[in-house]
Amino acid sequence: MTAPVTSHIQGAFFLAYRVEVNVRASAPRIWNLLTDAQEFPRWNSTVTRIEGEIREGAKLRVHVPGTGRVFTPTVSGVVPDARMTWADGVRLIFRGVRVFELRPTGDGSTDFTMAERFSGLMVPFVKRYLPDFRPIFARYASDLKLEAEE
Repeated sequence: MTAPVTSHIQGAFFLAYRVEVNVRASAPRIWNLLTDAQEFPRWNSTVTRIEGEIREGAKLRVHVPGTGRVFTPTVSGVVPDARMTWADGVRLIFRGVRVFELRPTGDGSTDFTMAERFSGLMVPFVKRYLPDFRPIFARYASDLKLEAEE
């Protein structure tokens, strides 16, 4: 998988998006990019600024282009060079949970997956106001691949 592959599923009270791409770089190289908040906007066109430190238990302030909205996920489930979760919102009402996964392959490359699930009672009311995240996720993965493979 040389280009990012995206998918989308939805139900009555959830929306889920996913992107996968193979990156010709080691998991530690990719992990360093994904966890360096200060350098993130330099290589990732889907983020203009991240305030905070990307580590277990940290609360981040993530700024995205084209909107004044600031997302405030909490980082959890950190397994260095392998996995982490960013979650924001209120359980049962509206919550977004983004999971990043790195899986080394036998040829020295790494399969990168990012999946986000929005869930809660408000999903039926807000889903029409949310963008289609597939192009955003594809750009995120392409940016990461380009930077990691340099």
